[in-house]
Amino acid sequence: MASPVRALGCVLFVCALLLQAPVSAQAEPALEARSALEEKALRAERAAYPKLFQAAYSRYPQIPAGVLESIAHVQSRWQHLAPQQDPDLHHHMPAAHGLMGLYGGDGFADQLGEAARLLDFPVERIASDPAVNVMAAAALLAREIERDQTKTAGVEDIASALARYAGFAPAPSDKNAVQDFARTSFAFDVLLTLDRGVNDKGVQIAEQPINFERAFSADQLVALRAPFVRLDIEKDLVEADGYAIDPISETLYRRDLAPSATAPTLAMPKSTDYGPALWTAAHSTNYTASRSASVSAVTIHTAQGSYGGTISWFQNSTANVSAHYVIRSSDGQVTQMVREAHTAWHVRNHNSYTLGIEHEGYVSNSAWYTSAMYNASSALVRHFCARYTGISCNAAYNGASSSGVVLLPTSVKIKGHQHYSGNTHTDPGINWDWRRYYTLLNPATSVTRVLDSFESSVGHFTTSPAYSGSTTGISTTSTALRYCTLARVGSCSLQVKLVDNASSAANWSVRLLSGAGTPSANTSLSRVNGRVGFWVYAGGSGLTAALGVDDSDGTERSIARAIPANTWTFLEWRLDDAAQWDAWVGGNGAITASTVTLDAVWLYRAQTSYNVYVYLDDLRITN
Repeated sequence: MASPVRALGCVLFVCALLLQAPVSAQAEPALEARSALEEKALRAERAAYPKLFQAAYSRYPQIPAGVLESIAHVQSRWQHLAPQQDPDLHHHMPAAHGLMGLYGGDGFADQLGEAARLLDFPVERIASDPAVNVMAAAALLAREIERDQTKTAGVEDIASALARYAGFAPAPSDKNAVQDFARTSFAFDVLLTLDRGVNDKGVQIAEQPINFERAFSADQLVALRAPFVRLDIEKDLVEADGYAIDPISETLYRRDLAPSATAPTLAMPKSTDYGPALWTAAHSTNYTASRSASVSAVTIHTAQGSYGGTISWFQNSTANVSAHYVIRSSDGQVTQMVREAHTAWHVRNHNSYTLGIEHEGYVSNSAWYTSAMYNASSALVRHFCARYTGISCNAAYNGASSSGVVLLPTSVKIKGHQHYSGNTHTDPGINWDWRRYYTLLNPATSVTRVLDSFESSVGHFTTSPAYSGSTTGISTTSTALRYCTLARVGSCSLQVKLVDNASSAANWSVRLLSGAGTPSANTSLSRVNGRVGFWVYAGGSGLTAALGVDDSDGTERSIARAIPANTWTFLEWRLDDAAQWDAWVGGNGAITASTVTLDAVWLYRAQTSYNVYVYLDDLRITN
């Protein structure tokens, strides 16, 4: 579907609008140890998967390369799902099966049964055998692509097929706005994963630039809060027929629905309880439109399913379950489904006084718990603490994570589903970092906080060095990966491999995006007495580095500092010293907002034909 969005200049992809909070210094040691063991096991499991995808592409060549890998990432994070081994089917949501997360009916489409008929394989084998599971998903998607009866020129052309394939409701013909939004969210997640690429812990998905306005209409992009914003950096212009960009939220809105200065009106309604959230109602049979007690607690859930699937399930009239909010893993997008004044059905006899938050993912895989998700969730709970006298952020649980049911006293106001009496659920489980979450809810004002340590993941640096359209001089084969052989602090660092673009004579100017360049996916930094810095090691001479910061009036860029070769060096910039900042897009050369977010680490070098390696470690803010 074509959109009226046209562009000049370079590209900036904008996702959800969310409030943020500082990140804690480190994950608890036990979580770090478990993460290392999990990574080792998953790498071994995932090593066999690429050949399964290639076999499916050989049989179904109409599927563009990379799509199956991306679906597997969206549905399972490349982990074979075995619901029969999981006693905690959260909210009785239809279970997803196998590497591709196929559904077997029970309120969603019977993808297993449909694939069994297409392939002439028994349902049990499709659910249990990863090779057959991948082939089954390919058969289902190929069928949807063929139904469009259009020649596929690019991966963007299968967005409608992906939405129908999603399988959330019993049939795509079950039309309503919420189900359409859930399916479109799935298609968007698949294409966004391809657009960013993944190379982490054995998951390998090649980055493919996606032309999102070919895949979705502008109104769909507005509804997703994920518009494809294109900036003319030289003229600081945005072109979009019938649409405009709100300078504060950096989201797309329709010109005929005039926004306020801070809250653009979207095609998908906004929440009236919590400004950064989308609003899409759960089915009226899944909650009570009143409360019998005042709000005094918050329940943290893991959905045991996907973001789109959870939204779809709460809209299903037979579900008899709901939560107030749902949060997406990849970028922290928040959707509200039950008003805070109403009673969601999420924690049995404690529903009357609690607010419930569902987090996309599965308790058995820590990959779902991203920085964007923690930031978005903690910002939402801080909103609760400010709004309700019965909830105090310093009354949040601040202990070790655990599996199983662990009863906590009623004096703990912010806790997991597993911490309530009279329930059998074990989420958010062993991989939820409660100490990190407590620090996000109760940020210290005069400490050094690590934004990214790279010990267990790439943190906020989820895109390649060439992903930003502002980057010049380097090839798309450049990479940014977690590297556990060289580090300044701990065991791992971020290895940035810079490869020259042989077809360009431009010097290297690399905008290494934090949070994909989206303010909402980054952590708030306090300007007063704020100093932002990182350890850096360069495997060659001639490099300099700078920071980009998203301010209230645009993006500022720091002065560049030299990086000595072959030694660890700490570089740092003061946020409240205008002499250390220059204007970039829309900026004024000084940081004026009380809180800002990190946009990017910039790396500069004269052009060279040699590959250059740069290592970053312990990116931190000190107040």
